[in-house]
Amino acid sequence: MKNVIIIGAGPAGLTAAYQLLKKGKGEYKVTIIEADKQVGGISKTINYKGNRMDLGGHRFFTKEVEVKKIWKEILPLQITTINPDKKESVMLIRNRVSRIFYEDKFYDYPITINFKTIRNLGFFRTVFCGFSYLRYKIFPKVENNLEDFYINRFGKKLYSMFFCGYTEKVWGRKPKEISKDWGYQRVKGISISAVLKDYIKRIFKVEDKSKETSLIDKFYYPKYGPGQFYEEMSKKIKDMGGKIICNSTVIKINLNEKKINSLIYLKNNKEYTKKADIVISTMPIKDLLESFNKVDSHILNIASSLPYRDFITVGVLVPKLSIENTTKIKTLNNIIPDNWLYVQDNKVHLGRIQIFNNWSPYMVKNNEKTVWLGLEYFCNENDWLWSSSDEEIKNYACRELKKMKIIDQDVLDSCCIRVKKAYPAYFDSYKDIDKIKKYLNKIDNLYCIGRNGQHRYNNMDHSMLTAIKCADNILKNKKNKNNIWNVNVEKDYHEEEK
Repeated sequence: MKNVIIIGAGPAGLTAAYQLLKKGKGEYKVTIIEADKQVGGISKTINYKGNRMDLGGHRFFTKEVEVKKIWKEILPLQITTINPDKKESVMLIRNRVSRIFYEDKFYDYPITINFKTIRNLGFFRTVFCGFSYLRYKIFPKVENNLEDFYINRFGKKLYSMFFCGYTEKVWGRKPKEISKDWGYQRVKGISISAVLKDYIKRIFKVEDKSKETSLIDKFYYPKYGPGQFYEEMSKKIKDMGGKIICNSTVIKINLNEKKINSLIYLKNNKEYTKKADIVISTMPIKDLLESFNKVDSHILNIASSLPYRDFITVGVLVPKLSIENTTKIKTLNNIIPDNWLYVQDNKVHLGRIQIFNNWSPYMVKNNEKTVWLGLEYFCNENDWLWSSSDEEIKNYACRELKKMKIIDQDVLDSCCIRVKKAYPAYFDSYKDIDKIKKYLNKIDNLYCIGRNGQHRYNNMDHSMLTAIKCADNILKNKKNKNNIWNVNVEKDYHEEEK
């Protein structure tokens, strides 16, 4: 049996293990080494006193047949949003509703050209936005950075209102300092014309299977959050003979020529050595290369400078929200129907607000009498926010909620969760990422998959797809790894609502 070591039990790592054990005909001994105490990576679900938190929000939707097949193998689909048969392990269908909070008003996300938007902006500002868009549609900018990317698709006026400040809040950098690659990675075909096209099709009820990611209006969601899916997957991996070692950190990887022979991990302050025929890594590229026993100094310098954005979620439990539900969407207790509120207002540091009741009613212990919120803050490790105590962060978050008039009373309970290296960033030494990929590809038995494993801001389904292709390459003894790195680099997006 070939000894396969997988670093990281997130979506990519678990999927790779699942595929190898399922299709490997008993030829692979699979061990996953995970630094956290639970599986799921950033897609895990935190259970705080019976109220569950999804770190960052993870919608399940894809065009990839192989990914969808795995979803259905792990959790059966429940057709309705309510669960009458009382099954615990199911995937619900949820409505996707998100809005933007800007200048104390709510706008559809993404920006929709309708009467409500025109009323919020005012007639003259709407006209100005229209002419600004037409100008750059006729005379587009050369796209050298993310700012150019946004202006070409929305015009300078809308860019300054809805993209510039929020992007800087998320990444801590101005859009002109960020590679345009991020736009192609996450926004791709979204533009004013795409939004108008979608709006017209909605009016005339025309089905559009090519709909862009940000325009999707339904998604799958596990009954108890995304972590439930990965916990179920980990059980199946163990049932097939796989091993998952949690609370363990890889500290050294031993290279001999162009092959990994073994790695050393730390558990309970004790070092353990594992021999490896194949290594699949989902750990941040920076950490991966720094763990090598020998590495080219130039490559190590690039990797050590790769940027990441860290993340804090503050869970806040309240009796109710002070915002009235003025939409036509019916919700339990008539709370606003949003999954997310995107906070574009620069008066507060808060980036997004998750309303867990609307992701799944089963995420909230008492969804009839309480509303469970997730307040998302983007930061850098060791900056002022990250360095604050949990109590200081919780108090700060609650003050911002009151400042925005989202709540008008004291909270019932709160908690604070920190996530390191949540988002790989597209600036600084990222410009030399291809040199790192070329170097890593020369290591014969190493495969890099997933978001941090490839330093690519992939969605969950794309991270899983890198794992599927990785497992397929191993099973077929295919040495060329380009198909793994090429997942989600084309401009045609992979995701839809079914």
